[in-house]
Amino acid sequence: MENTDSNKPKESTIITKAARPALILVDIQQAFDDIEYWGGQRNNPDAVLRASELLQLWREHGLPLFHIQHCSSTLTSPLHETNPGNRFNEMVTPAEGEPVIQKNVNSAFIGTDLKARLDDAKITTLVIVGLTTDHCVSTTTRMAGNLGYETFLVADATATFNKKGTNGRNYSAELIHETALASLNNEFATVVSSDFVKQSIQATW
Repeated sequence: MENTDSNKPKESTIITKAARPALILVDIQQAFDDIEYWGGQRNNPDAVLRASELLQLWREHGLPLFHIQHCSSTLTSPLHETNPGNRFNEMVTPAEGEPVIQKNVNSAFIGTDLKARLDDAKITTLVIVGLTTDHCVSTTTRMAGNLGYETFLVADATATFNKKGTNGRNYSAELIHETALASLNNEFATVVSSDFVKQSIQATW
């Protein structure tokens, strides 16, 4: 998703050293590799790769990051802790000492200590990536904006699946993805590309 001159974020809002932006990796877990289970169609096949590149960048510069792990309370869900799908995607497996926040609802802020950790570290700027755009990414992003964080959502480091509407119509994954981003942009967050984030971080650190 391209940014026009009117909505492109000012670089100082993300690259300033004082901000020390935290990378929030939402639910990048093996369960989402089972495309058929989730509807049969997924957009943005390189989303996890883009997220892994940002993770590596954050590690290189010693910036704060948080892995979010969805632990479904439904036994039959591939995201339940007893199922292999609960594990993190190998491309973004947490390194030793990196914080993992476990949740069982859509928002990473509900029933977790994420906000307390962010506030204790005086973190006010968040960069969000992960799965899926219209569910846990969207809910976490909305709450981040409402809680007052300067929030950046990375369009090409997120992805989702096709959805069937109440009218029975099948909506493509790309359409669901784009409309979710459109609903969040300039209201709860600023939607950016991974290239913009990389350039911003590298220019400062």
